Amino acid sequence: MKFIKTALALGTAVFLSACGKAPSPAVEKAPPTPPPVKGIPVGAFLPLSGAQAAFGQSALAGMKMAVKEWNASGGISGKPVELVIRDTESDPDRAAQAVRELVEKENAIALLGEVTSESSLKAAPVAGELGIPMISPSATHSKLTDAGPMIFRVCYSDLFQGLVMSKFARSIGVSSAAILWEPGNEYSADLAASFEKDFLDHSGKIAAKETYQKGSVDFSAALQAIKAAQPEVIFLPSYFPDAAKIIKQARTLGLDQPFIGTDGWESQEFLSAGGEAVNNTYFASHFSAGDPSEKTSSFVTSYREANGGDPLATAALGYDSVLFLADGIRRAGGTDPAALQTALAATSGFEGVTGTITLDAQRNPSKPAIVVRVSEGKFNYLETVAP
Repeated sequence: MKFIKTALALGTAVFLSACGKAPSPAVEKAPPTPPPVKGIPVGAFLPLSGAQAAFGQSALAGMKMAVKEWNASGGISGKPVELVIRDTESDPDRAAQAVRELVEKENAIALLGEVTSESSLKAAPVAGELGIPMISPSATHSKLTDAGPMIFRVCYSDLFQGLVMSKFARSIGVSSAAILWEPGNEYSADLAASFEKDFLDHSGKIAAKETYQKGSVDFSAALQAIKAAQPEVIFLPSYFPDAAKIIKQARTLGLDQPFIGTDGWESQEFLSAGGEAVNNTYFASHFSAGDPSEKTSSFVTSYREANGGDPLATAALGYDSVLFLADGIRRAGGTDPAALQTALAATSGFEGVTGTITLDAQRNPSKPAIVVRVSEGKFNYLETVAP
């Protein structure tokens, strides 16, 4: 047996040495992973957390849609556009910091933001200092573009928005109004002044003018004073968290007059927090999904497919801000800041989903406003007001 085992072993060794080892199966090497395509950076600084997060998230959804379309049509000279995003955390100081980061660290060729007036007013001087165009989708403060030639917006200003709501109040037969506003909030103060001036200029009466403080939960003192003055309508220029709380409290105190407001009301949270109390109120907006125009219908369909649900005005304005920039780059022939500034400032007849945009000498658009009625827990298109 020992002899047989040895012979078998020797035979096997001879066989292997004669034939060679059986070849291992070939292992295909995966091709090297190409480096990610680096797009041309466009900075977006928005409140994605904090009190104004609903505005920022809505605007970002619109921006992403527009960037996708821009890239599908060739981007910038065949190179894709990359949206580089910073969360301003609903903090004006953080907005200014975000602008510096986007330009100095990310080399952004342009800036989209911020969506609120307070944060945009803080950010604009930094963008001007750095020499990079900044386009706000929805900051309406009348003095925003005073920060310098690099500052633009695709929304109308508070001077027009206040006039629109003053005109609307008169159109429903109102001759006396109360104003409830927040001192220290540039947005609220600007709108209160704009509405008051136009209402008085058209022989209206301001029956009461009261204030409230940011973060308040009890507005009864101001509301009782307004109730005693017996105005026919109450103008409330504010953001949605305060507006919903104030209107709910007003109804419990027996104030059944119509409340009229501004674009800062437009958030689903206004509806959910306000409940039935906010029905039969009105506010100015830049867009309504219920607008019967063909351009609006097409945008709403695309937005629903991409995001589900209907777009709010901030989404439409975010979308327009990107395509407004794309149009300027096309006309400038590139991204050189000086050439781009000149092209953007010369914008005329740009067809956005929020209206046709022609900029004036201060880089503010002349465009229509929408009046929205809140009823049955929904935002409903009421009318369009020409500039």
